[in-house]
Amino acid sequence: MSEIEIGVRGAMAPSGRPTEGQTLIDHAAQASFRQAGPRMLTNIDVTLRDGGYRNGFSFPLGYAVEHAVRSAAAGLQWVEIAYRKGSFKPMPGIGLTGRGEDDYIRTVAEAIGPERVGLILHPKNITDEDLAQVHAAGARLVRVCLNAADLGTGLDTVRAAKAVGLTVAANFTRVTKYARRQLVDAAAEAAAAGADVIYLADSNGSLMPNDTYKMVTAVEHVVDCEIGLHAHNNLGLALANAIAAVDAGASWVDSSVLGMGKGPGNLVTEQWLAYLIRQRDMSGYRLDAALSLAELLRREIPESTPELPLPDLVLGWFDLTVEQRTQLSGSGISELFTAASGLAERERAA
Repeated sequence: MSEIEIGVRGAMAPSGRPTEGQTLIDHAAQASFRQAGPRMLTNIDVTLRDGGYRNGFSFPLGYAVEHAVRSAAAGLQWVEIAYRKGSFKPMPGIGLTGRGEDDYIRTVAEAIGPERVGLILHPKNITDEDLAQVHAAGARLVRVCLNAADLGTGLDTVRAAKAVGLTVAANFTRVTKYARRQLVDAAAEAAAAGADVIYLADSNGSLMPNDTYKMVTAVEHVVDCEIGLHAHNNLGLALANAIAAVDAGASWVDSSVLGMGKGPGNLVTEQWLAYLIRQRDMSGYRLDAALSLAELLRREIPESTPELPLPDLVLGWFDLTVEQRTQLSGSGISELFTAASGLAERERAA
């Protein structure tokens, strides 16, 4: 039996009948767009990709398929299932959801439908042929990681992805590191290149809700496309930032089950859906299905356990990256705080 066959069977009940997630998916597909309120929201589950930083992207295939099925059943419009050909920095032995190979894409697309399958990529890692292959395998969304200070070939990747029929999000990473004008100008260029969504990624988890509101508003003034937020939870403000972004006009939001993601993690899917259902009257989402998925993730993937290490809070406070954590020395949190303060001051002076 091939790995792909094992994966498909892993998403089914032993009897061969559909699992709980699969029996719910048709209901979710019909209900997820019956949302009340002035604006439709599009939600992306990024657990399998961003959560991969916790476990080397080594989700078993069977689990990944079941996760996607249950996520769709909870009403999330897209499941970001992987990086295509790795993260920004090469990782030896990177697992399934860090590679985004065609067979994996095809298997998930067969389980939940191509219109729910997304991937993310760094332009330096892929070619135009990759984009055609991703589409042929069954993905319909790609998110292109961009640096607002150096767009490089990123806009060419946006154009090429649109040309093969993909929905394209331009993901500006580490948005807190750019001057507002620089970010706004870059967003305008990406929109002009054909991006369907401009994503603002708070990669360092340092945004404050008021700043999030202002940033979304500033970008909204120069683009005609949708705007999205990718929040990290270093300061415990991911939910507050998501609310502020939507209040300002954002209509795409990322979250991860149990908040599983890089560093202290992302906006928690279960909390976000609870807010949308109760406060925004978005009845197309199913909190019970999301909680069932959270229980499954906690049971099957040990690295999913929620955590907020104190050093990550310090990184968020000083707007430092996860990678810069290795530059901090000290035997206790007070010494790490002092080291981080010095590092941030040197960055500002540079």
